[in-house]
Amino acid sequence: MLGLAPLHREWQDTTFAADVTLHGGERIAITDSTHLAVLHTPGHASNHLCYLLEEERTLFTGDHLMQMSTVVINPPDGDMAAYLASLRSLLALDLDWLAPGHGFLMAEPKRAVEAVIAHRLKREQKVVDALVELGPAPVERLLARVYADVPERLHPVAQRSLTAHLLKLRDDGRASESSGSWALAR
Repeated sequence: MLGLAPLHREWQDTTFAADVTLHGGERIAITDSTHLAVLHTPGHASNHLCYLLEEERTLFTGDHLMQMSTVVINPPDGDMAAYLASLRSLLALDLDWLAPGHGFLMAEPKRAVEAVIAHRLKREQKVVDALVELGPAPVERLLARVYADVPERLHPVAQRSLTAHLLKLRDDGRASESSGSWALAR
């Protein structure tokens, strides 16, 4: 089995053990004329890998990108800053298709990636706006405001991505947490 172990085991398959560790940058020959390039695309998880079928310019995205939805960024192994950086790195590739782990083949890869980046940055702005409006607030209170457009039944999952946004804002020096409440950094 080929792959990469996650940095954090929480929310991960603890039975996974790679026979061959991939780090990204490897090139795997399927046949003499068919090759997969391995891309390390952390964010959804620290060990996420995408595979580029070079000759077809098709990127197998796994859970990095999917059709009709955005993926959950789930700390501590998921990292919003790493996710955005990984998405941006895909823009440099000459791709014809995205082949997500969930959904169908996606045409116009650059447009699809740019749309996900824009969505994530728009959601981050909603987090900042909620911090301005609500002042120091716990995640649960921010969740209702930031994810008002998401059905409540999905809020437990959305809370994971909200936490990832808050941690990114903290690491960017734009937010802080104290006693379970988040606020804009001063």
